Amino acid sequence: MAKKEKNPKKVGFVRVVAWNSRAISQGIGLMVLGYLSLYCTDTLKMPAALVGTLLVVSKLLDGVTDVVAGFIVDRTDTKWGRGRPYEWCIIGMWFAIWLMFTCPPSFSLAAKSAWVICMYALVNSVFYTFLQANNTVYMCRAFRYQEQYVTLSSTGAILSMICVAAFNIAIPSFVDRFGVSPSGWSFLIACIAIPLALIGMLRFLLIKETVDVSVRSQDGAAEKVAISDVKTVLTKNPYIWIVALILFVCNFVTNMGVNTYYFRYIVKNLGLLGLVSAVQILAIPVMIFVPAILKRISISKLIMTGCILSVAGYAINFFAGENIALLGAAAVLFGLGSVPITMLINLMVIECADFNEWKGNQRMEGTLSSVTSFATKIGSALGAGVLGILLSASGYIGDADLIPESALAMIRHLYSTIPAVLWLVVALSLLLYKLDKLMPGIRAELEERRQKESGQ
Repeated sequence: MAKKEKNPKKVGFVRVVAWNSRAISQGIGLMVLGYLSLYCTDTLKMPAALVGTLLVVSKLLDGVTDVVAGFIVDRTDTKWGRGRPYEWCIIGMWFAIWLMFTCPPSFSLAAKSAWVICMYALVNSVFYTFLQANNTVYMCRAFRYQEQYVTLSSTGAILSMICVAAFNIAIPSFVDRFGVSPSGWSFLIACIAIPLALIGMLRFLLIKETVDVSVRSQDGAAEKVAISDVKTVLTKNPYIWIVALILFVCNFVTNMGVNTYYFRYIVKNLGLLGLVSAVQILAIPVMIFVPAILKRISISKLIMTGCILSVAGYAINFFAGENIALLGAAAVLFGLGSVPITMLINLMVIECADFNEWKGNQRMEGTLSSVTSFATKIGSALGAGVLGILLSASGYIGDADLIPESALAMIRHLYSTIPAVLWLVVALSLLLYKLDKLMPGIRAELEERRQKESGQ
């Protein structure tokens, strides 16, 4: 009996898990940052408006560091490859997160502010920046086929969502227990950071770069990336800005951290946040069907559908009040809404890189990723910053017995109407994303070009 020929487009479960280990670690890291505002206002006793301002100001660095990081990654050439060396930044990210939640309580307000902004800048402007800039660069050089990208994004997203959902279920009760003192926060974050930093390194250890997708000159030599190529990408590729908007809103809403305030002051039971987060697991089985759905609907239309579901979910939140059943139903809707973004956003970045190459420009995966990274971090910072500023403007006081009605109303709007409007804007912007319709022809032409180049 003839031996069955191995399918070159198959990834394998071990490689899927290894590839997504860093995404799991990084995703949980973002969830931890969602508790920073609560830590600063309720444990360090810093004014909410000051905390919000600090988080926004720290993002001023990112406009520079993101572009620089993308350019550096695009020009990297080492024995480990182009994107792979930057996986070490996951260690630095978790160490800086632990330091962020280990601010000495005896510090003055100015010293606390300096500590928080420095650690926050390290996490976002340095380590997270390079982790975002290298991701698509690494993927395109570790895997060759579109089918592999879909497998990594779909199966991997299921693993990531399960792990992040499990974290979201468990963490509120631990925050309730340990997040009442500075030493408690430091201990809790250390218990999270150490294992997740190690998990985040699995991809580096197990997956090598083996694919060459360099743009080559007529003599077959790989073309070096120049600064002018960065300008070309930022001005000649309109689609990457739509991808950036999706990530901006996603991270703005996720990182406001208003859910902790909502369940502490509206529901009056922070522990129930874990229960409501648990129902989002119901969205996970839907991920299994995404590859089949993509055969019938474009990426942009599927993400648009997710945005509309999110709008509906946050609209329900406005009327839910303390009703856990309604809050759970809403969580299912915006949990379903996040599925296409979680699974497909990297494919959209790769489409943008293919578009660049098709137009005769450098692929610039690192720079494209830096644009989305910038949007992600600005969204995260502005989410947390706007939360603090609006809470302060509404008269927020970190005391359940003294908090005014105006602050309670603001918390409700931040948990409902504001996210609903933002997701509606994203849904409308996707009407302008036409790239996925062009991709079959683009991919066929690029494959033909590469075959000619390899035959030289």
